[in-house]
Amino acid sequence: MAVPKKKTSKSRKNMRRAHDFLTAPSLSVCPECKSPKMPHRVCPSCGTYKGKEVAGVAKQA
Repeated sequence: MAVPKKKTSKSRKNMRRAHDFLTAPSLSVCPECKSPKMPHRVCPSCGTYKGKEVAGVAKQA
């Protein structure tokens, strides 16, 4: 069985665990349709960005 020769430092331990502490992406509200969207991106539901329509989004029937 493998046994470590040296104690793992706090720095190395925390660097290894760094990906465990990631946070969820923040959401903002679309000013046009009030649906949640990621900031600085086109709204997936209405296709607007900064008040202008930039992407044609198919309407659901």
